Amino acid sequence: MIFCVEDDDAIRELMIYTIRSTGFEARGFAGGESFFKALQNEMPRLVMLDIMLPGEDGISILKKLRMQPETCDIPVIMSTAKGTEYDKVTGLDLGADDYLAKPFGMMEMVSRIRAVLRRTEGKESVCLLRAGALELNPQTYTVCVKGERVQLTLKEYSLLRTFMENPGRVYSRDWLLELVWGTDYTGETRTVDVHIGTLRMKLGECGDYIETVRGVGYRLKEGI
Repeated sequence: MIFCVEDDDAIRELMIYTIRSTGFEARGFAGGESFFKALQNEMPRLVMLDIMLPGEDGISILKKLRMQPETCDIPVIMSTAKGTEYDKVTGLDLGADDYLAKPFGMMEMVSRIRAVLRRTEGKESVCLLRAGALELNPQTYTVCVKGERVQLTLKEYSLLRTFMENPGRVYSRDWLLELVWGTDYTGETRTVDVHIGTLRMKLGECGDYIETVRGVGYRLKEGI
């Protein structure tokens, strides 16, 4: 999935059409608010990010992406109508993977997308996490049960990945809050219970893999 953050409706629709026509999936967003909301439910393979956006600009969005552990490795290609050296240097210094100056050709955009994906996804081989009929791909942020993809929120995914990376290890609710929600989160541990409940439900019969350790927390069964 490629996310395109572009406030110009005509350009955004053309980008999405072109990306889809070349074999990728794509979604478009007019600004940062809708983009970050979508990230709660799905992780893209790459983000096309315009610098000049209404409200929060692309530089600020890029900073947030690079600061969060869940999104810091998502490849980002910046674009802007300015075409100034300052914008290019700023974006690249903050961790952008490539840069396109408007107006750019649609096929050039696709070529850049493919090049960045080859470079970033080729850094290391995919190490799938498996437990019984459950499979998690850390590179594409996808989860499958018996080969069928399951749609998880970002928090649900982070919880499941934590368990699958350390099967048998018991995590307290406080520990999970810190790992998944961050040290600044001030909510109650009940939040963890709610998310575990929805995660189990979405995983179907594989939901039983996540065990409750009474009085302590949760763990993933060993030897599944």
